[in-house]
Amino acid sequence: MQQTRPIRVFLADDHPLLRIGLRLSLDQREDVAVIGEAGDGFSAVEKIQTDPPDVSLIDVDMPGLSGIKAIRMLRKAIPQMKIFVLSTHNDETYIRDAMRAGADGYILKSIDVQELVRIMESFCQEGPVVSPYLVNLTLAPESEQESPEPIESPLLTPRETEILQAITEGMGNKEISESLNISTETVKSHIKRIYKKLKVKNRVEAGRLARDNNLLS
Repeated sequence: MQQTRPIRVFLADDHPLLRIGLRLSLDQREDVAVIGEAGDGFSAVEKIQTDPPDVSLIDVDMPGLSGIKAIRMLRKAIPQMKIFVLSTHNDETYIRDAMRAGADGYILKSIDVQELVRIMESFCQEGPVVSPYLVNLTLAPESEQESPEPIESPLLTPRETEILQAITEGMGNKEISESLNISTETVKSHIKRIYKKLKVKNRVEAGRLARDNNLLS
């Protein structure tokens, strides 16, 4: 089903500058309407329940009531609403907590507005979503995870190691290209080779494998 009206979005983040910047960027788009915002979890839950949006973008680190607890409450109260964590933390603990709380997606703050809107539209239309900024929320429960098998080292070139380090820090392809002074296409090529060498499918798996095997120490 095609989106026939603007997506109604609520922003919850304790950093005013980030909220203002994101609101200004989204307000320039005809396909999105920001209907409210909050700087803490309690205010977010109250305002969202008063006027439920189509999508809520919620940071995990907020004062009073954490983003994870807010998501848990909102998921029970408004099950049809799409809820996304918008975070700087590309960390499995945060990702797993978000999954358990009922988030629909976990998006890294390195994303650009156009890609963010594309993800929201795809979720609202129940379509397939693929994005390097959208972290996998289908992680197996901790009790079902197998102990990682050690991999031979060294595996990566110095440049690939630099890029893997950047990935674990939550940097997007554009940020990596700018920090290393290489093109985004070169970054993508390196990432493909990293995935192939580590036998992983996405950034979360690559980061976890790097930590488990001390590839960045």
